[in-house]
Amino acid sequence: MASNAKVGSQAGGRPPAAVEVTPEGVLAAALPGPGQSPVYAFQPLPPGAVVPGIGEPNLRAPETVAAAIRSTLGEVSPRTRAVTLVLPDTVVRVFVLDFDSLPSKASEAYPVLRFRLRKMVPFDVEHAGLSYQILAENRNECKVLVAVLPGPVLTEYESAVREAGYEPGAVLPSSLAALEAIDSMEAVLIANLSPLALTTSITNGQDLLLYRTLDLPEDPDLRMMEVQRGIAVAAAYYEDKLGSRPRKMYLSFKYASGDGDGGVEAFSRWIDDPALSVVDLVPRPETGAATSLRNASIAGVSGALALRGGQAGAR
Repeated sequence: MASNAKVGSQAGGRPPAAVEVTPEGVLAAALPGPGQSPVYAFQPLPPGAVVPGIGEPNLRAPETVAAAIRSTLGEVSPRTRAVTLVLPDTVVRVFVLDFDSLPSKASEAYPVLRFRLRKMVPFDVEHAGLSYQILAENRNECKVLVAVLPGPVLTEYESAVREAGYEPGAVLPSSLAALEAIDSMEAVLIANLSPLALTTSITNGQDLLLYRTLDLPEDPDLRMMEVQRGIAVAAAYYEDKLGSRPRKMYLSFKYASGDGDGGVEAFSRWIDDPALSVVDLVPRPETGAATSLRNASIAGVSGALALRGGQAGAR
């Protein structure tokens, strides 16, 4: 079954509200009015209610998830029924693809992209949710950011939003949403860590040089080793592409039980690199509902509200 949802949205067209669904809980954010700071609300989910992945149903307790979406969005009182839906990175596959050229019309570009992706993802591309954004284009080449996820998985999350009484106006993976919170034309190294995955990204102005998601093992010691290895690889790639070692890394952190309080201090101890300063990608507000998250990041929903740029609508 094909999905008509949007993985991303037209530039400047995202709703003034967002909701992120994770195994740990549902986080909602909304802009009360123009020029005002976002307000947040969080509700934890019981273990096993959300199991992100591309091969099996994700929402094992869909009514519970829908109720949490309804509750958190109700607390932040969005101005519209349309919301940006932020999903776990492990649900969406993201690629940066090079073409000699790409049709200017989206209706002609989508078949080209789907054909290219057929052998790159282990699910049905023809009925998948698909989005793209042209990163760079000249007479000889076209560099394209592509996000794709299985149609049935997308339908699950969308259905939960609609069951809650809202409409998914755009859909983004957590790390792509978090990148929208970056307001810098300089090269930036970003890490988005959850109990399930580590996504490392490097942006340089409007260009995306690296986007890499690693599934993490459950064992805390093995997870730490994988995180250290993943950050080292990203730092080496940064140096190779830009000619110097990164001195700062922006962090979006969703802690797991056994990882302590999480946050930048714990992450700095994990990677054990004195030359690399770790800072919050989006600092949490000192007061309000988001404080119940302890050190979990609000970068995904904050970036989803940034309204800078954005991906083309999916088909």
